[in-house]
Amino acid sequence: MLFEETELAGAFVIDLEPHHDDRGFFARLFCEQEFAERGLPTAFPQCNLSRNVRAGTLRGMHYAARPHAEAKLVRCVSGAIHDVIVDLRPASNTRFRWIGVELSAENGRALFIPEGFGHGFVTLADHTDVYYHMGSFFHGPAARGFRHDDPLFEIRWPRAPAVISERDRTYPDFDPERYDG
Repeated sequence: MLFEETELAGAFVIDLEPHHDDRGFFARLFCEQEFAERGLPTAFPQCNLSRNVRAGTLRGMHYAARPHAEAKLVRCVSGAIHDVIVDLRPASNTRFRWIGVELSAENGRALFIPEGFGHGFVTLADHTDVYYHMGSFFHGPAARGFRHDDPLFEIRWPRAPAVISERDRTYPDFDPERYDG
């Protein structure tokens, strides 16, 4: 695996390091030792699959309140997404900055998202599946979010959402004074 730290401290884009032969290729998707060497979590007690039928489906922006904050390792296993993370950590030098990364079945990339980040994505293709390794168990009462078009962040999405849940559409703007992640 090839780890590239992003401009947001602690967040990594992880590329495959495939070993090719006449059958195709083989590549590791996760290695506890390589994660530990970078000070990243090595325990992922829950894995989730997000199936998205239509291109333009937007999910986010989500985070979880402490003590249930979630680190995530996100990979697109079919189709493609534009994955966005926002640094919400109060003590971070990059607080309120965001990045967007294309994850697709074709490029095989993954994105490691530390605790304290907002996360969301928009699908770029029909029939897109997104697989998440979660650093902690989901706890419904800790679920939080803010609008994908919150003016505080000025996230530039590659396309307008065509499908968005009522919950995600009606999240309020982010309030730094009430942040509990």
